[in-house]
This record gives sequence, structure tokens and C-alpha cells, in this order.
Amino acid sequence: MPELPEVEVVRLGLQAHVAGRTIREVEVLHPRAIRRHAMGAEDFTLRLAGARVEAARRRGKYLWLELSDKEALLAHLGMSGQMLVQPADAPDEKHLRVRLRFDDGGPELRFVDQRTFGGLALDDLGDIGGDVLLPDTIAHIARDPMDPAFDLDAAVRALRSRRTEVKRALLDQTLVSGIGNIYADEALWRARLHWSRPTEKLTMAKGRELLSAASDVMNAALGAGGTSFDALYVNVNGQSGYFDRSLDAYGQEGKPCHRCGTAIRREPFMNRSSFSCPRCQPRPRANLR
Repeated sequence: MPELPEVEVVRLGLQAHVAGRTIREVEVLHPRAIRRHAMGAEDFTLRLAGARVEAARRRGKYLWLELSDKEALLAHLGMSGQMLVQPADAPDEKHLRVRLRFDDGGPELRFVDQRTFGGLALDDLGDIGGDVLLPDTIAHIARDPMDPAFDLDAAVRALRSRRTEVKRALLDQTLVSGIGNIYADEALWRARLHWSRPTEKLTMAKGRELLSAASDVMNAALGAGGTSFDALYVNVNGQSGYFDRSLDAYGQEGKPCHRCGTAIRREPFMNRSSFSCPRCQPRPRANLR
């Protein structure tokens, strides 16, 4: 699923091409695409018609359009969701689910989702005392390492407060958001930590190093347009990112570690996989647990 850099690439495109425009009409082509909107398609289309897009926002891996009247159009990209800006006369995509037309007659916004695991929903913007209003359904999501207001020490303390493996804590979006399986492995490789390191044994200094590594690797991925392993992860113009060429750990099983030359190993993790270097990231000794 897309992680922070991939979502930020989409947000930047939406901010450039959609912010400041007023929605004229909405067409729902597949009901599953708005299943998270409990009031149904008629309410969804009526409430969006005439709404002005104030800005494209993101927290961690969560993306939304801030609308007039303190509402948000929250986008769940899922495994294959795409937010595409297309000329009005461009042919429809095979898996087009929702279309937004604007009153300026310019390019329209299309939600395309091959596997239909993603979707769109309207939500209220709640005032939680922060610098950006958050949709109510994601008010519990923590700030991410690329957020200007991110508190590094507070995030490290939150990680250390959980008695679990460090990678599980990294993936907990209520502690620190935006990090998924790919960038967790990359950050752990950079910090020379095995994914099963107990969080209570993580020093403040090592925790700062780990989250700084996560920030660095996600910034590098953002510069490359994100990580795309297939044509499903694209920006608003349909272009794929290429950070997969720069990965040091994730998906590199059997390849030499870029630091020491040892073959990267793959281990089962939460019904997925975790990749690490056996030499640079040794498994914790039993007496550390």
C-alpha cells in the first residue's frame, strides 16, 4: 500500500491542479468507491456540488481535500487507488470509479481503483487545536517525521513506551504516522537495528537516529516520485516513481548489502516480510528480551 512519500506526491499534484477550484458536479460510477460514505451516493454528490477545494492535505498516509464549510473529501487509496487529473475529453480509464467536474471547465479529477479496496468519503473537519483541521475519522493519527511540527523526542518516548518489537511500533500510526513496511525496513537498515529489537531497550539516542533515518529515506523517496513496483502507484499525471532502484533492504533478498556485502535476508513479519542485513542488523540476543 502507498506510504507517506507516494501519498505526498499525489497531494502535491492535487494542490497544484485542484486547489482553488469549485466542484460543479460529481459522478459516482461504482458504489463500492464511496462505501465509507454512510449516507450514500445521492448525499455524496449533492454535498460536493458547489463546494470549493481550499487545499490538498495529508497526515501520514492519509490524504484529503479541504473543502469550504469545514468539510473534507477523504481519499483512501488502498492497494490500487489513483487520483488522476485528466482533460475532460480524455477517454475514461477502465477502472474509473468517481469523476469530479469543475465549474471552470478545466481538467477533471478522477478516482480510479482497479481492486476497489480504496474509496472516497465526506467527513467533518474537527478543530483539535492544531495548525491544520483534521477529518474527524483520522483525528487520532500522529504527526509524521516530515511534518514541520513533528516532535522527535516525544515520538521516541512514545515508541519506547510500547513493550513490543521496534518495527511493530514504527507501523503504529497512533505513535508516528506515514511509515509502512517499505520505509520501516529502510530506516531500520540505516539505523543498523533488527526489526525485532524490543522498544523498551531502545535508547533515546538510537530512537532519534531511527526516526531521523525514516525522515531521510522518505525525503529521498519523495524526490524520486515515490516507490512504484507496478503501474498502480502513480502521481496525478499517471507517472510512476522510481525510488525502488535505490532501496537498500526492502525486496533485496539475496542481494549484497550496500554497506558490508552480506546477502540481505527475508524473514516473515505480520503476514508480510521484513528485509535486513544479518551482519549490520543482528537479531537481538535472548537476554535483551
